[in-house]
Amino acid sequence: MKSAITSLILLGALLSSPVFGADRPNVVVFLADDLGQRDLGCYGSTFYETPHLDRLASQGARFTDAYAACPVCSPTRASLMTGQWPQRLGITDYIGAPLTPEQWKRNTQLLPAPYADRLPLDAPTLAKAMKAAGYATFFAGKWHLGPEGWWPENQGFDINRGGHDRGGPYGGKKYFSPYGNPRLTDGPDGEHLPDRLAAETATFIEENRDRPFFAYYSFYDVHTPLMAREDLKKKYEAKRERLGLQEKWGREGERDVRLVQEHAVYAGMVEAMDQAVGRVLAKLDELGLADNTLVIFTSDNGGLSTSEGWPTSNLPLRGGKGWLYEGGIREPFIARWPAVIKAGSVVSDPVSSPDLFTTLLDITGSSPLPGQKLDGVSLMPAFQGKPLPERSLFWHYPHYGNQGGAPGAAIRRGDWKLIEWYEDNRVELFNLASDLAEQQDRAAMEPATVERLRSELKSWQQEVGARFPIPNPAFNASQPNGRAANRPSAGKTQPRKITPPKN
Repeated sequence: MKSAITSLILLGALLSSPVFGADRPNVVVFLADDLGQRDLGCYGSTFYETPHLDRLASQGARFTDAYAACPVCSPTRASLMTGQWPQRLGITDYIGAPLTPEQWKRNTQLLPAPYADRLPLDAPTLAKAMKAAGYATFFAGKWHLGPEGWWPENQGFDINRGGHDRGGPYGGKKYFSPYGNPRLTDGPDGEHLPDRLAAETATFIEENRDRPFFAYYSFYDVHTPLMAREDLKKKYEAKRERLGLQEKWGREGERDVRLVQEHAVYAGMVEAMDQAVGRVLAKLDELGLADNTLVIFTSDNGGLSTSEGWPTSNLPLRGGKGWLYEGGIREPFIARWPAVIKAGSVVSDPVSSPDLFTTLLDITGSSPLPGQKLDGVSLMPAFQGKPLPERSLFWHYPHYGNQGGAPGAAIRRGDWKLIEWYEDNRVELFNLASDLAEQQDRAAMEPATVERLRSELKSWQQEVGARFPIPNPAFNASQPNGRAANRPSAGKTQPRKITPPKN
């Protein structure tokens, strides 16, 4: 009942808006899973091939300083879906991690903070807002925001193809049919998941070509398990050999970190994802809908570089998924809307996950619900070639990532980025304009900047109700650290350690 009342209030606000009319743009959002910013050709990759996304960037705007709201998936997904910092929702770790400190069994200095394991049913989701505005709403792919009863169809989407509680395609043959997915019928044996979901998205677009539509294709790719089509795997094995690429490794804390993009299976997954995007874009072109359709592509956290197969390198960005360094949170973000965005635009203003909701409210002429808190800003000025207001971006991750990261928080303001680590209350300060690789800690040289940013970060944490880790009374310093992990290597040969370049 509460959700229905909310939708009616929002609908009333929309109907009074002058933008509410036949010329409203369609919206297609692509959300990749575990894709690093440097995994696309238009962001510098020379091994992975992403021609459709490169073309999308050339036809629209490529954002250089776009961020996920968290270095792991579920919190970022909740932020994109609600326009709020994930800390307000209590979803601060991937859903499936131990929920409470009492459930934590790893030998770490701190016990991670408790977190919520589902998106509240009365949350003001993008789907509810778009549906109230008269849009047909569609979801395909990974949801990972709660158990059954909290799935996309319960949060405002008219159609759900493949979204449920799991964080990856773990049923059946995983990335190939039969899928064993409770919200996706099986296709022919061996059918490839990204292509199937692209086909479902294209069908939805065609069936709703005569009304405004909102399609949210949330990829399972390129999340583990690492599985590629055999033809693409062979293609990149040959390319790796032709280019003479070899594994190179550095260290990030307790973990090895990959320094070269040369993983053939991962490359095949990236290209299959790109092909799926291309199939949806081709449908927009075929139907003559491209000019008045806003297409956005982004990711939920950085690429895997320190665990779980170690499939990619994020260089020159430091670290990867699970870390508060740039490799863990800086994302690709591409927006195309030919009616508004100048082709080939490059936007350097920092943007973050909550901005998506505010932007879509803006372009549909909507207003937030009375009392609704929106933490993002509209990107419409950036789409029109204008600067965005200066502001700070925040992160608060009171958990130990499976990828080696430790509990901490961060703030970026202008070129400055401060990271506070909770195990030892240590801070690091980087100037991203001159040190994108975060190799030169300037905290000792800039005490006033540290104090200013730390104070602002603390105020924000209080405002959003951030929860904090607590000391672990069972921690044994003489035993192996719960953050460590060994990289699988061939035979008994240990990888040569190479320090990342200071870019």
